[in-house]
Amino acid sequence: MKLFVAGMAHETNSFSPLPTSKRSFNEPMIRPRTGEGMDRMKDAVGYADFIRLGEESQMQVAKSIFCAAQPSAPMRQKDYEELRDEILADLMAAMPVDMVLLMLHGAHVAQGYDDCEGDIAERVRAIVGPKVPIGIELDLHANVTQKMLGNATALLACKEYPHIDFSERAKDLFELCKRAAKDEIKPVMAKFDVPMLGNFPTTREPLRSFVDETAKLEGKDGTLSVSLIHGFAWADFPEMGASVVVVADGDKAKAAALAETLGKRFFRMREQIKSPLRSLDDALNEAMAAPDGPVVMADRSDNAGGGAPGDSTYVLTEMMKRGIRNAALAMIWDPMAVQSCFDAGVGATLDLRIGGKTGRFSGAPVDVTAKITALAESPRQFVFGTEAPLGRSAARPRSMSTASTSCSTRSANRPSARSASPSSASIRRRRRSWR
Repeated sequence: MKLFVAGMAHETNSFSPLPTSKRSFNEPMIRPRTGEGMDRMKDAVGYADFIRLGEESQMQVAKSIFCAAQPSAPMRQKDYEELRDEILADLMAAMPVDMVLLMLHGAHVAQGYDDCEGDIAERVRAIVGPKVPIGIELDLHANVTQKMLGNATALLACKEYPHIDFSERAKDLFELCKRAAKDEIKPVMAKFDVPMLGNFPTTREPLRSFVDETAKLEGKDGTLSVSLIHGFAWADFPEMGASVVVVADGDKAKAAALAETLGKRFFRMREQIKSPLRSLDDALNEAMAAPDGPVVMADRSDNAGGGAPGDSTYVLTEMMKRGIRNAALAMIWDPMAVQSCFDAGVGATLDLRIGGKTGRFSGAPVDVTAKITALAESPRQFVFGTEAPLGRSAARPRSMSTASTSCSTRSANRPSARSASPSSASIRRRRRSWR
């Protein structure tokens, strides 16, 4: 059997002030099919899992690119089409193939394309024909469209938030599509739209038990897969929203009935599973009243992992106003401030204007006198198994207290927590698990 593997992932925030171009994909993780680029992708979830599983099954694996970018505004049309067409050209060159596996996201929007995943699936289907299985792995924060459903053989989303199970779901999708390619099963899909949006961690009850229950349905009574999909509210187009997608073996009516039953249960628990929000004042009051520490606060509205610019100053301003000491704020995206720090050097003291540069929702810039305590030319982080750069970074304490800030030249992919209010914040003790 011959397997074709490719991927393109972008979680698009239609309201983000940060433009998205091909360069946005080049910087963090666009990878060629062979050589050093492929070596760096050996631990990447989804895409690399498909390759490994195919090779372990003695398949011939045709590899196209995998590319991903930090969440940001809708992608420039020309650049999207260029990357998409590279994948399609690779598929044409690999034909004939017995199955196609794509690592996508589910919330990718480009100029001229509300539904990039559906567009890719439709074009792949036109190349491979009606019989070749096409499997698509999605992020849990996906907006599943009719075009995706109409052109894929199976859509599977990760089940966990935080997203810790992409590799497991890749294996599920691989096995399902392999069985379909051998005519052992005939996957059919149904979706039930759930009219809600929110932030629903699967680590807490009652959602934890509900996710476990749906997983136990798989492999029984003709049910092949169940995905509880939370939707991504910041991809602003008509089919945006939460949903339940069921893949069944040959019985679409059964898939539709189960999707509706589970979707209605999902909706009924919406008040119980939503994440509580605190105002910035309440969060800081709670943090300062804690008998022991450390305490971690997340500025959910300025989450770079959801397309925000990462340069808001609301928290920093309030901390300075209160004179809070023995605290650290990491990080603010501010390439201009970082460049000034590199020019000044470690140990230098200089006046800096920090943050608040990308728009009115970021707040006002903060003027400080700071001593540069550390500089890093190329710090790195891991995003879903693949290494990604943070950009040049600088750390410095404020002269008015012992609190410190860290700035970066690249908007770091912070934990995926989101809020619509610029002043909203959440608080967790570090000894408790959160992401």
